[in-house]
Amino acid sequence: MTRSILPVLAVAIMAGLSTSALAQDENRQVKYKERTEIDFDGVDVSGELVKPAGSLLIDRKKAQFNPLIELRENFNAEMRESINEVK
Repeated sequence: MTRSILPVLAVAIMAGLSTSALAQDENRQVKYKERTEIDFDGVDVSGELVKPAGSLLIDRKKAQFNPLIELRENFNAEMRESINEVK
């Protein structure tokens, strides 16, 4: 009989101790400063440059886009027509 009471008693003690954690103040307010200033003048920062492996940069290809504007090399026909308009 004492063996069955011991686990029940242990569970009751743990349940009684855990309720004290629930008794926190609910009206607690946190106040922050209006402005935070960080001064890095007296700080020496030293470190090591870490780069990705070279294969990541070499495998990268430039993007190819289809041109939306057709570039023309000569405007001879339009130039001949404009001469007739000027006369």
